[in-house]
Amino acid sequence: MHKTLIVTNDFPPRPGGIQAFLHNMALRLDPERTIVYASTWKRGREGAEATARFDAEQPFRVVRDRTTMLLPTPRVTARATALLREHGCESVWFGAAAPLGLMAPALRKAGARRLTATTHGHEAGWAQLPAARGLLGRIGESTDTITYLGEYTRSRIARALSPEAAARMVQLPPGVDEKTFHPDSGGAAVRARLGLTDRPVVVCVSRLVPRKGQDTLIEAMPAILADHPDAVLLVVGGGPYEKELRRLAAETGVADAVRFTGAVPWSQLPAHYGAGDVFAMPCRTRRGGLDVEGLGIVYLEASATGLPVVAGDSGGAPDAVLDGETGWVIRGGSPGQAAERISALLGDADLRRRMGAAGRAWVEEKWRWDLLAERLKELL
Repeated sequence: MHKTLIVTNDFPPRPGGIQAFLHNMALRLDPERTIVYASTWKRGREGAEATARFDAEQPFRVVRDRTTMLLPTPRVTARATALLREHGCESVWFGAAAPLGLMAPALRKAGARRLTATTHGHEAGWAQLPAARGLLGRIGESTDTITYLGEYTRSRIARALSPEAAARMVQLPPGVDEKTFHPDSGGAAVRARLGLTDRPVVVCVSRLVPRKGQDTLIEAMPAILADHPDAVLLVVGGGPYEKELRRLAAETGVADAVRFTGAVPWSQLPAHYGAGDVFAMPCRTRRGGLDVEGLGIVYLEASATGLPVVAGDSGGAPDAVLDGETGWVIRGGSPGQAAERISALLGDADLRRRMGAAGRAWVEEKWRWDLLAERLKELL
């Protein structure tokens, strides 16, 4: 494999799904042949110290730009070009195609032989906007490959590309570490600590933002409690929607049956998945299709943990569920549908076991990081 320059605005210690995707892939490349050029997480002493600690722990070199938002400006392009030349990189991987892929012509001119740009959910939104669609088209023409998460994002992004660029698209979704997310991940200890040992638990692990559908789950709780009076909704994660969700739980009369953990360190997430009997995140598309779920890696992490999943139908979320086998996809963020599916699972231990086992087997067959990293190496 060529020596590779990864150019990304999304990299730990900044939290998020794209950041975890990029980091996990980078860890599976040859560290002696990998350079990461990334933005700074956040300004101030605390952010600088956290970033320095993280970078020092990596097996590859990380170069931080002074800005907290890496954009394809002339200065950033010049820095990326200088790093390419300094380290003799022949391949470039743009962690997010839009907008960083606009630097591709300059990097090609500087000596890059292979340029790969990865798309996520937001590029599907870009493809609907005239000006942004034109920029995506330029990125498609100047890179060798644009990758996509699943069929939903591929079909929408391809509309912004030339037929030739669309034909060069390759699927590259995030993966799951099946050795970290597994049925014996420590869920019993989390349940005991939270006083939930003998209660049916519906768990949702996600950022707290409107698209994810935690409000749908809260609105579904009265019907779920009618069938399963001891059930509890465990909301794992932090975010700007928390205050509104707490208010909704109180107004709905289910505050005693909803537990908020706040933000949880990544190392503790597998155990929090394992604390659930059912995983549910009924995500929905918002803002006319501009706010959409790219894939939903949380469904696959839950499947790896051996849980049946209840997913929403936003964007590529259905790509992460075998509907009727590893869980169910509900339409339109309906509290009624969510309650029906969750109640059915809570009431049928054999069904939970079958769906959980099917999900675990699917992750082991199709979604392991090592399999997907080999695909990236071929592209580079």
